[in-house]
Amino acid sequence: MAEISNSFPAETWHYRHDTPVLADYPTAVADDLALPDLETSLKDIGEHHRRLWANRAKSLLFIVHGLDASGKDSLIRTLAAYMDPAGFHAWSFSRPEGAEQRHDFLWRAVPLLPGFGEVAAFSRSHHEAVIAERAWPVWKDHAYDWEARYASIRFFERHLVQEGTTVLKFWLNLSEKEHRRRLLKRLDKPHKQWKFDPADISAWERRDELLQYTEAAIAATHLPEAPWLIIPGDNKPDARAIIARLLADQLRSLAPEYPPSDQAVLDKYRKLLKG
Repeated sequence: MAEISNSFPAETWHYRHDTPVLADYPTAVADDLALPDLETSLKDIGEHHRRLWANRAKSLLFIVHGLDASGKDSLIRTLAAYMDPAGFHAWSFSRPEGAEQRHDFLWRAVPLLPGFGEVAAFSRSHHEAVIAERAWPVWKDHAYDWEARYASIRFFERHLVQEGTTVLKFWLNLSEKEHRRRLLKRLDKPHKQWKFDPADISAWERRDELLQYTEAAIAATHLPEAPWLIIPGDNKPDARAIIARLLADQLRSLAPEYPPSDQAVLDKYRKLLKG
């Protein structure tokens, strides 16, 4: 992974192997932590995304995971506000269906990866194959080898990085109290009821189990070159401010300048247009 600005270091939020339990990470930002200005970060994202798109040499994939109602989709909408739509794509991963079930578990992710110059966002991702599928297997009688799947993910993400795609993986860390409050909002608020799915309740009832699977998956797939970052998720504006700054700094490191211009060509066409 390319170096991130020291003004707001990513290492602050990195998963730590000596702290494997997600409950030991904060779900709220400390009062004394000065967060970057969101609007400034979003404008920086837009500017450096254009430079990335102009250079077409590298790409960035950022993955957002979290429990139901943790704010994954609204976060991605916010981050995309200033990005060029021609070079940005967002995808949401749900339970594998149809052709996805007839291929290996990584197959469905490959066509959605960013091309050079592009940024792609995954709301959930191929990591669901070692999280949700442990709770709700696609094939009930299948003998899953989770360690082999972890190894495949590590190999896959290392391959992406080696070939020029930066991979950042964010976990929105939500407290049980806030998780309950947001699920109730989906039931109580008319403009949010469309989001409610009975599966949300099933996931709530199995919250501890899902967190255990998540902890195992993060521990097995956290890589220096493709890290997991654990972001306090109880306050959506705070989470957005943190991730926006990290994303802006990462894009700046990937595309600090526009590609050089051929001055002779510019002069030729300037002369032609001016007559």
